[in-house]
Amino acid sequence: MPDATAYPKIVSKEAWLEARKALLAEEKRITRERDAVNALRRRLPMVHMEKDYAFEGPEGPLTLRDLFGDARQLFIGHFMFDPEWENGCSSCSHLADEISPKHLKHLRDGDTAFAYVSRAPIAKIEAYKAKRGWTFPWVSSFRSDFNYDFGVTFDREKGSVTYNYKTEAELTERNLYGVKSGQSSELPGFSAFLLIDDDVFHTYSTYGRGGETFGGAHYILDMTVWGRQQDFEDSPEGWPQEPTYG
Repeated sequence: MPDATAYPKIVSKEAWLEARKALLAEEKRITRERDAVNALRRRLPMVHMEKDYAFEGPEGPLTLRDLFGDARQLFIGHFMFDPEWENGCSSCSHLADEISPKHLKHLRDGDTAFAYVSRAPIAKIEAYKAKRGWTFPWVSSFRSDFNYDFGVTFDREKGSVTYNYKTEAELTERNLYGVKSGQSSELPGFSAFLLIDDDVFHTYSTYGRGGETFGGAHYILDMTVWGRQQDFEDSPEGWPQEPTYG
């Protein structure tokens, strides 16, 4: 139980209403700012993926293109699971607990596939997945450069020495993510991809506290090119329109 001094102040209903209206104004301001950032994200340039990454799923080898299935977008969670570990990261597991079949259905309704990717061998992934009772797609990048190229395995020997768009020097100076130890380490993140014909494009990645935006299907779709797909107008581009407010 929290200490009584941590409880909110007791006031009259009139005083509470005045404070609540002030907070509502701040909530609306943050919502508008978030929608503006989401619009900027949708207009972020993208990069053509030219490397053929090899993944391993429970049924055998897969490519990055395969992870899309019949969807046009792909959202990947970089799940921290070192090949030497027997269990996945507890923080990543906490987020993964929220991925339900209905969650995946809502993403599919937005033409978006979802998968987790880890460096652990597929046998360890499958064992941990069964232990947790999860059903979402989860593949191994153990035999590829995927984790290193996307900056979620910090390893000087592999030349993977940046994280969250910071150089090794910046990370070391601020003593972030334990890079001073010099050891290989797994780090979290999320990445979004777009499929045009059979060409895959990387559109967005977020790291560090970016996981705090991870939640319901709408929040995941906010990190993709096509967003929530609720404000489309008939146009040749089919581009999401800016939200309007009353």
